Amino acid sequence: MTAFILVSGTFTGAYVWKETAARLTAAGAEAHAVTLTGLGERRAAAGPGTDLETHIADVLAAIDAVGADRDLVLVGHDYGIHPVLGAADRRAGRIERIVYVDAGMPMDGLPALAAVPDQALRDELTRLAELGGEAATGLLPAPADAAEWQRWGSTAGVAERVLEELTQLAAPQPLATLLQPLRLTGAVAAVPTSAVLCSGNGAGIELVQNMVNLGHPALQAFVDPRVSFFELPTGHWPMLSMPAELADALLAAAAGQGHRLSAASAELPAHLRPFPLDVPDVPRERTGNVDLYVPATTGNEPLPAVLFVHGGPVPADTRPTPRDWPMYAGYARLAAGQGVVSAVLDHRLHDLADYPLAEQDVRAAVDLLRTDPRVDADRIALWFFSGGGPLCAPWLGAPPVWLRCLAATYPVMAPLPNWGFGESRFRPADAVRAAGDLPIVLTRVGLEMAEIAATVEEFLAEARHCGAEVEVVDVPNGHHGFETRDPGDESREAVQRALHSVLAHLWA
Repeated sequence: MTAFILVSGTFTGAYVWKETAARLTAAGAEAHAVTLTGLGERRAAAGPGTDLETHIADVLAAIDAVGADRDLVLVGHDYGIHPVLGAADRRAGRIERIVYVDAGMPMDGLPALAAVPDQALRDELTRLAELGGEAATGLLPAPADAAEWQRWGSTAGVAERVLEELTQLAAPQPLATLLQPLRLTGAVAAVPTSAVLCSGNGAGIELVQNMVNLGHPALQAFVDPRVSFFELPTGHWPMLSMPAELADALLAAAAGQGHRLSAASAELPAHLRPFPLDVPDVPRERTGNVDLYVPATTGNEPLPAVLFVHGGPVPADTRPTPRDWPMYAGYARLAAGQGVVSAVLDHRLHDLADYPLAEQDVRAAVDLLRTDPRVDADRIALWFFSGGGPLCAPWLGAPPVWLRCLAATYPVMAPLPNWGFGESRFRPADAVRAAGDLPIVLTRVGLEMAEIAATVEEFLAEARHCGAEVEVVDVPNGHHGFETRDPGDESREAVQRALHSVLAHLWA
């Protein structure tokens, strides 16, 4: 028989697992939901000494209480994965599998603070950790309403009455549980793992596979055949929004089932495959982190220009860098062949925290373009791709008079919920309200990842509401990165349609 030990995240207790646990037991398994010290019905037990080690001890006690004849599966949601891993590291021989439920990737020596999604809150907790003493041993107030829960993850799918109950039952989180580093010996690395991803919170299987393909070092362990994945179309609290489906996923994980990721192909990965259109051999001029493609004959008059802004995050050690990817060079050469100066830059979006750095790089590249004597400084277009989409928000929110068109291709048009951006300025879906009559050309793919497609629809709904001028170029059978993933007639036509519209606005 399989026995599940279920450990919940910040502010919550065993009660969140009620329906999922009932379905597990109905299927013939054991289910033991753990309430950690200081939380749930044990909130009065919290004291100055309540830290991560206290919670690891709570999980160890639950493990030791289960009969040795049981196949033991540890399940950690959110913060709960930290005490789960700490306990599993000390009882590795007893554990059949660890299941991450919409949880981060804890590492030896790092506190749970590193996985707090809200960046502003993470900065504040870091300040308290640096102060030490009483400041670091107090309590973090629980969310007081639905809006505050959003700082910890998407509440999509959670019924209003359930969210109200979650708020009523929430307990303050002992700060030291978030600030004390996790210590692992490495024994836990031998335990098979599964992950239940919640696409409504910003992470689905396809997105993770794409990140593996890009070479993110921390994700290469995910291709181990002992690692399996499940995906639920809901927010951060699947035990409250999809308890039956979560129970099914946990049972399947315990049976060794689930989706396996593929290692980056020995063949050309999608982003390095050829551009689908024949393009003129326009030479490039490399200046710092910007490549310029200038038409062979510019005449005496300066030309309009378009700047292509790649997606991300892209690991800093990725080679070749995006400006050398066939797709971006292809777009740039195609545009230059039609009589405009094109530019592609490598910006510093290597991590989610790097959007401000990448914004600086985009502005510097714009200045480089506009001061080039071959460029008409009053006729510039900006074209954003994929995870570079949030970088268009500052331009939408305050369009300069020289910006003649803004284009976005399979873009992220609002930060995903698990990015923890809060009220960040990198929200195109909000910024479009101030776009005025700025022409916007958006290329939308029909086979987009659900978490990204939701941001595009949010953007378009707001654009319709405020009367923004948006032309949508649809690619019904296209995936994210369709140019090199789906190099057929539909893709070629979509690229040409989008480019034709952008150039028409530049020359108008």
